[in-house]
Amino acid sequence: MQIHRGLSSLATLALAQGGTALTIGNFDGVHRGHQAMLALLRSEARHRGVPSCVLTFEPHPRDFFARRAGKPELAPARISTLRDQLDELERCGIDHVILLRFDDRIASLPPADFVAHVLVKGLGVRYVLVGDDFRFGAKRAGDYAMLDATGSALGFDVARMMSYEVHGLRVSSSAVREALASGDMGKAASLLGRPYSVSGRVAHGSKLGRELGATRSGAGDGFRTLNLRMPDARPAAAGIFVSRVHGLTPFPLPAVSSLGVRPTIEKAGRVLLETHCLSWPEPLGREAAYGKLITVELMHWLHAERKYESLDALQAGIAADVIDAREYFEI
Repeated sequence: MQIHRGLSSLATLALAQGGTALTIGNFDGVHRGHQAMLALLRSEARHRGVPSCVLTFEPHPRDFFARRAGKPELAPARISTLRDQLDELERCGIDHVILLRFDDRIASLPPADFVAHVLVKGLGVRYVLVGDDFRFGAKRAGDYAMLDATGSALGFDVARMMSYEVHGLRVSSSAVREALASGDMGKAASLLGRPYSVSGRVAHGSKLGRELGATRSGAGDGFRTLNLRMPDARPAAAGIFVSRVHGLTPFPLPAVSSLGVRPTIEKAGRVLLETHCLSWPEPLGREAAYGKLITVELMHWLHAERKYESLDALQAGIAADVIDAREYFEI
């Protein structure tokens, strides 16, 4: 899969290959509804002999408008990081992803101009697939009917995919966010078609975990953690989780994770995913994980973040979470 920031590099490719089959959206989480749409897009692309393309936006349009209004709290919580979103799109077999910066220029484009300059001139579309609630252009004035009529006039096909349901529930990014916010990891996995997870490269932390619990554990290592810096200030999931770590060994490592702002020890509000492996494979070495790309699968929500009164209380809280995680894994 090729990733394009902007339209210029893909315009030449589209011209050389006779056009593109395209879908447009934010694809936050790449849930089962998205997956069904992407499968249909790939089929239509093969039928026409053109590459399958996803046009998505960074930042999320709702994030952009919330910040422009001075109310960032109105932006939707992010289900997936950009890294994880792109990995899932590649897993779905998409040929090209266009990351279009959503700014004042894009936000102010009338629907007709968006079609003419972005879809036709920029991407050479021959087929466009959208969702049933698709809106586009300045003030969200464009809809499926307008796009379909314009496609007929300009020579490209337009199709609409209706809602995708699982057990009678409409699958949507909003539904996934609600499941994650309530700690219902089973429901989130059902909507996503996979366990919820976060990936990233292990970064150095404050080393506080090495001190916490060292005496209690008797190992001299305390509650060492694998730290992932979260690029989004408002992830859809938060709290303490039973988890598994993929990417360090051929088998997943049982763990307990904290996703949030560490209210007991930090005032800056920086979001981190901290993961303590319940057992550490000694052949890896204590420093071997730094810089490694790992995936942390959040399996079961234990409780929300807590602000403890002291480091001793924090240490006791972490120890209790470790016990709960061991009971979950029966180890």
